[in-house]
Amino acid sequence: MWRDALLVAGKDLRVEARSRVTTNQVVPYALLVLLLFGFAFDQDRPVLAAVGPGLFWVAVLLCCLLAVQRSFSLESSDGARDGLRLSGLDGGGVFLGKAAAIAVQLVVLEAVLAFGVVVLFGTHLADPLLLVSTCVLATAGLAAAGTVYGVMSAGLRVRETLLPLLLLPVVAPVLLGATQAWLAAAGVVAGSGWRWLSLLAAFAAIYLTLGVLAFGTLLEDV
Repeated sequence: MWRDALLVAGKDLRVEARSRVTTNQVVPYALLVLLLFGFAFDQDRPVLAAVGPGLFWVAVLLCCLLAVQRSFSLESSDGARDGLRLSGLDGGGVFLGKAAAIAVQLVVLEAVLAFGVVVLFGTHLADPLLLVSTCVLATAGLAAAGTVYGVMSAGLRVRETLLPLLLLPVVAPVLLGATQAWLAAAGVVAGSGWRWLSLLAAFAAIYLTLGVLAFGTLLEDV
């Protein structure tokens, strides 16, 4: 399974590296979202600094949708999805590989957006360890859930509009937990942000397990 995961992840990342969709389209889109939020709250800098973590994760979530749609659209032409089904690769390995490729793209995006939040919004990042831990768990949960719902909608004509309807309500706990953890790390709210990591870890564990067990069946039904 792990060997198959490396093969699939390497394939998806090579495609992205050659097409440069993430760097040329998704990252500028995410920065533009932050910039528009900045214009909207420009008259109240303290409010902008306070809501910066929430806006960060909203931008990450929107870009996660683009990354998931891109990941499965690559196999919608030239019978590539049929080739993946007939390749004999382990279903759990395919899931982990596609989720890992999406997660790598999100990590790159989050690094750029974190810099943008500090520069544009003046958000103070006081607890780097909490911030990194939050990003790791939230990214794993978003990538796993996105991959599960991405394959469920991949074979439908309305997949571009159906995927947000399926995914956005489900990842609300990630948005809540990650935002609250970052607010605590930035000193905006009182209390420890570490308690929110249990929510993020549980979400990631549930969807990673579900994906490993069910992805092969879901892929066959597409």
